[in-house]
Amino acid sequence: MRSTITKFLITIIICLCTALMAQAHTGSLKGYVYDNTTHKPIEGASVYLKEQNLSAVTDAFGKFFMKGLKDGKVTLYVSTLGYKTLEQSIKIEDGVTSDLAINLEPSEVKLSEVSVNAKKDLTLSSISGLDLKLRPVNSTQDLMRLVPGLFTAEHQGGGKAEQMFLRGFDADHGTDVNVSVDGMPVNMVSHAHGQGFADTHFIIPESVQLLDFGKGPYQIDKGNLATAGWVAFKTKNTLDKSFVKVDGGTYGYFRTVVGLNLLNRDEGNHKQDAYIMGEYGYNRSYFDRSQNFQRFNLMGKYTNYLASNKILSLTLSGFSTSWDASGQIPTRAIDSGYIGRFGALDGEGGATSRYNANLQYFQTIGNNSYFKSNMYLTYYQFKLYSDFTFFAVDSINGDQIRQAEKRIMGGYNSEYGTNYSVKDIHMKTQVGLGFRYDNVMNDELSHTVDKITLKTIALGDVHETNIYGYINQTIDILPQLVLTAGTRFDYFIQQYNNKLTNDPASIPDVTFNNSAFSPKVGVYYNVSNKARIYYNYGVGFHTNDTRTLAIGSNPLNQLQYPGQNLVHNVLPLAFSHDLGIIVKPYDRLLLSAAVWLLNLQTEFTYSGDESSVSPGPRTRRQGFDLSIRYEVFKWLYIDGDMNLTKARSRDDSAGNNYLPLAASFTSIAGATFKINKSLSTSIRVRTIGDRPANQDNSIVAPAYTIFDVVANYSRPRYEFGLQVQNIFNVQWDEAAFATNTRLRQEVMSHSPAVTDLCFTPGTPLFIKLSATYKF
Repeated sequence: MRSTITKFLITIIICLCTALMAQAHTGSLKGYVYDNTTHKPIEGASVYLKEQNLSAVTDAFGKFFMKGLKDGKVTLYVSTLGYKTLEQSIKIEDGVTSDLAINLEPSEVKLSEVSVNAKKDLTLSSISGLDLKLRPVNSTQDLMRLVPGLFTAEHQGGGKAEQMFLRGFDADHGTDVNVSVDGMPVNMVSHAHGQGFADTHFIIPESVQLLDFGKGPYQIDKGNLATAGWVAFKTKNTLDKSFVKVDGGTYGYFRTVVGLNLLNRDEGNHKQDAYIMGEYGYNRSYFDRSQNFQRFNLMGKYTNYLASNKILSLTLSGFSTSWDASGQIPTRAIDSGYIGRFGALDGEGGATSRYNANLQYFQTIGNNSYFKSNMYLTYYQFKLYSDFTFFAVDSINGDQIRQAEKRIMGGYNSEYGTNYSVKDIHMKTQVGLGFRYDNVMNDELSHTVDKITLKTIALGDVHETNIYGYINQTIDILPQLVLTAGTRFDYFIQQYNNKLTNDPASIPDVTFNNSAFSPKVGVYYNVSNKARIYYNYGVGFHTNDTRTLAIGSNPLNQLQYPGQNLVHNVLPLAFSHDLGIIVKPYDRLLLSAAVWLLNLQTEFTYSGDESSVSPGPRTRRQGFDLSIRYEVFKWLYIDGDMNLTKARSRDDSAGNNYLPLAASFTSIAGATFKINKSLSTSIRVRTIGDRPANQDNSIVAPAYTIFDVVANYSRPRYEFGLQVQNIFNVQWDEAAFATNTRLRQEVMSHSPAVTDLCFTPGTPLFIKLSATYKF
């Protein structure tokens, strides 16, 4: 069935791409949109012709081009967040291309500036753009929470990637959420701790300009790990002003950020922008044992406008962090009084670093086409000490483990896009090519005691290559009816070289090739300039750890899974549908709702904590998403996201078919009060419902609801902020797992291991102050 759909889509696309282009006897409109104050181009502005119900979006140069326009007078609307909407009457003439230079005046952020009718590939990204401007952001966790329905859980003091929850997936640290920054992957495949490990802490929050996202496997340029969704950060090309920021809070929290403008086109360097930004953070944290968390971050970005249609950017960044941690603790250890809620049973901690170079190029070709690409190189180190089971495996030395790796990652992404007309029908073709290569050195799992090695359980090198290509066709069947169809092909070469050659039960050497087609179809209909109905269908996937292949090829391990072929279940496909609507009943209210269904094939997954493979059933996730943004008054803005999900195994009996940690209900909401032009305050609440911690739901990860309050006072040269987290000082579990553990006193009393709920306590009442000086 999948092969038939793919062949059908490819046939359609080839026919469309080879069709003769006919030029209608109509007019065209070309324009550039600039900031009236800085005179810099505005990217992503919505351009709308009311009478003809046509729209466009400006590119990186602030440019837009609309062709095939009927002659006569039309009303032009240009809008984007943070600027006053421009309304202008213009005349379209037959056979004439009209040129416009449009200057938008900066203003307060208003919901009326969000356009439903803009021809953006992302149907919901404007919501996060609005939230990014209205909500204070102080960490990468804050940034991730801007994605409606995405929950994160921190369970080692910010030292490693957060656990992610989205659309019924416990996405671990990124297995089913594709994360990138400026086109460079954040996720690490075949990572020592977990597949798709996405540590975003090297991104300085103050450097982020935009946040795009999508739910489901529908975005053609997002391949591996984008089953539940994807998140794409875009950093600033320039700083409006240099700044120094200092944060301080309870429990020994301290953070400072410095951003310095080196080159600015407003100051005589008309073709160049450059800045550097550095961050240092320390946190003792609220645990009984000091977390000693330290982070150093440094980045620099240089942008050169090579010509009126060419941009070249180079970003260099470096990141290093180290920490101690108290780890997850069983509830029975608290209930028995053995330790306190913020105590520790064994020492954990780690250190990680990442150094990146990312070269980006963007070029427009004529009025209708573009080419964009980026090339990146990363060097990465990781070392983590954990103890999840205490004395369940080794009753004498304990079960502490070390996971470690070094990695060199490099790759290239490119896309060519062109807009044209065939028989008065507007079309767009996108073609993309790229590759990624990971060289993982000394991918290690060892049994340790007090961080001293007792036994190396697994040690080897991983080489993983992903080569991909895609083609996507957009057809404006009617001005308000748009069809998108495309397919993506990914080819993988995965190799494991074992360094424990003396152990016959260890992971053997293996080289394996695999591939996947990912067809995608979408259609949307603009009921008016106030509403859009859309439907998406897509096939996505996540690869599994290369070591899954290696273990599966070992005859000793194949005996554990009779009748199963492990090496054929490492590229599970996800088949997903979305049906949704975005509507603005009036300018100050935006509503978005969607029902969705996602089926995932059976798979075998690798556990980096045990160096073992676990079989997984076919699964089905279905749900309902609702987002509301409401500017009640000029001084009151309300936002809310609610997500309902049912996630079940398709191969197990009812009552024994729960998917561990799949959240059935999540919600994030808030109210922002603009007291005056300088002072604003907001109250925010986030809720996650009870989650099954095991397959029969006999152990439950409890629900929680947390309230935070934020206040900001901003002037042109300085800014002050106050943040109070968990204002009601609620006891809550940020991360929770059902784990088979054995405590020291249970060893002494000869009691067996017990499967219990183990958790990391969430932040108690926490107060943070910040001050920023701009120059």
